[in-house]
Amino acid sequence: MKKTLILAAAVFALAACGQNDSRVASRNLATAADNFELNRRIVFYNGITNDYMLTIEGLCSKDDTSTDRKLSITCKTGAGTFKRHLLGLSDNVTYFIEQMEAAPANVYHYRVVFKPSTLINDYELK
Repeated sequence: MKKTLILAAAVFALAACGQNDSRVASRNLATAADNFELNRRIVFYNGITNDYMLTIEGLCSKDDTSTDRKLSITCKTGAGTFKRHLLGLSDNVTYFIEQMEAAPANVYHYRVVFKPSTLINDYELK
């Protein structure tokens, strides 16, 4: 297991070579947001009526099932509790995601998060 972690760290370190500071910082902030460490505000805006339609605030992440027409947001609401929001997008509805506070980001190292619990699935027998 230790050799696997060292190999993975080496791969990520090589991937970091040649990246500019802004890309490394941006990726590290995205990792922090995806791990529910950053407070965010997601606002949905109607471009025709110039009105805010919906605001979601908290430890939220845009999840990778989002498409051009659907946005999926997952928010951590407590220890081990989450809410998922699915929102449809149209030609006149757009959104923006605002990070509420500044956060430190190391521009010299990628941030790597290992979660062994995701490698071993929980099985539910019915």
